[in-house]
Amino acid sequence: MGGAVTAPGVGAGQDGGERRLHPVTPLRRAWAPLAVIVGWAVHDPDQAHRQLSRLTPGMLGLALAVLLLAAAVYGVVSWWYTRYAVTDDELRIRTGLFFRRTAHIRLERIQAVDVTRPLLGRLAGVAKLKLDVIGARKKDELAFLGEAEARALRAELLARAAGAAPGAAHEADKAPARQLVRVPWGVLAASLLLLVPTWAKLAASLVVPVLLWLLTHQPWPVLATAVPLVGGAVTSTVQRFVGACDWTLSESPDGLRIDRGLLDRTHETVPPGRVQTVRLVQPLLWRPLGWVRVELDVAGSSNSLLLPVVPRHIAEPVVARVLPGVTPSADTELLRPPRRARWCLPLWWRGQGIAVTDTAVAVRSGLLHRRLALVPHGKVQSVRLTQGPWQRVWQLAALRLDTGANRTVTARLRDAEEAAGLLRAQAVRSRTACRAARQDDRTAQPPESGTAGDGLGQR
Repeated sequence: MGGAVTAPGVGAGQDGGERRLHPVTPLRRAWAPLAVIVGWAVHDPDQAHRQLSRLTPGMLGLALAVLLLAAAVYGVVSWWYTRYAVTDDELRIRTGLFFRRTAHIRLERIQAVDVTRPLLGRLAGVAKLKLDVIGARKKDELAFLGEAEARALRAELLARAAGAAPGAAHEADKAPARQLVRVPWGVLAASLLLLVPTWAKLAASLVVPVLLWLLTHQPWPVLATAVPLVGGAVTSTVQRFVGACDWTLSESPDGLRIDRGLLDRTHETVPPGRVQTVRLVQPLLWRPLGWVRVELDVAGSSNSLLLPVVPRHIAEPVVARVLPGVTPSADTELLRPPRRARWCLPLWWRGQGIAVTDTAVAVRSGLLHRRLALVPHGKVQSVRLTQGPWQRVWQLAALRLDTGANRTVTARLRDAEEAAGLLRAQAVRSRTACRAARQDDRTAQPPESGTAGDGLGQR
């Protein structure tokens, strides 16, 4: 499991505190022996064909029965010896029959816990628990758990990670979430069709086969090229639609909840206070309709999308909830680079801009595909000024803001003196905001469980 420290032969607490996964889990794990056989057959099909041709129908049936029995035994044994336990400071997962291993996941390193319900899992009433852990490249997971058990474990892990009582977290998790935004299916489908990459893939799937036909006049090369191109263009769009279908954003005591997916339902939570940057992305063909996509940079989490498509006047109040005090507005006047910047980036220099408010820094980039990044002053970890040789000729520089999510927001093509002034001023603003945030944390009273702010209403 990624992000976990493993040690052979380490126990996971007393047996009374350990729990097993759902009994349906062996069906998932039984595929491992079958996958080995299939992988061998795909790797060496000639040898597999020779071996199978030597077997009589009776021997083949017996081999298949033995293989299925071995797969079932493997699944049951793997499930029986897989247990997990939650202590005050870590999640322990013990696996293995002959080679015992225990994975220790420190609770303070857990950034988010998501509940995923695959299509077949929904029919069986089970769910998969995915954990965002600091330092892990991919999410750790527990699969499968009962749906009620998965929700209760999620609440318990988040409560212990935050230092709260698990009982209070269960009450907060049961509190009704207030729906803020629900993306209509038609709007989502139209937004995907209005993306330039979608049309570029479709155009390539039409133009390339025609060119091949004109050059070769052979149908097979045309079909061999057209089918993958058309299939890739359609599949990528359909996958994005299925994954984002029925996207619902709700507000709850533990943060903003995201429910999405047509076949596999995913339940994600945006933890409050850990959002470092919010970006409003506006592709070219969305501008006449006033649509934007809201993206996030969350410290220690891979969750990066808050809303796939939404009108800007609805996105702005949502951003204000994610970043309290930050109110993005289309009327905000951004300072453009000086005209001499066109010698460094012809035409596209007009898409750059920066604005500094009392609470955040707004940086815009892109001429056709616009991105507006909003970084609160208190989330800026460091600020740098960079200047290449050609930029020095034209007295230009770039201001780079590093955040706690290991991401950088860059204001390009600024006047060198202006960038130096912004650098000094931003360092002061960031120190002041961080100091004020620490004072607020010391004086703030813990909120009552089960409370939620006012919602925006269903859109």
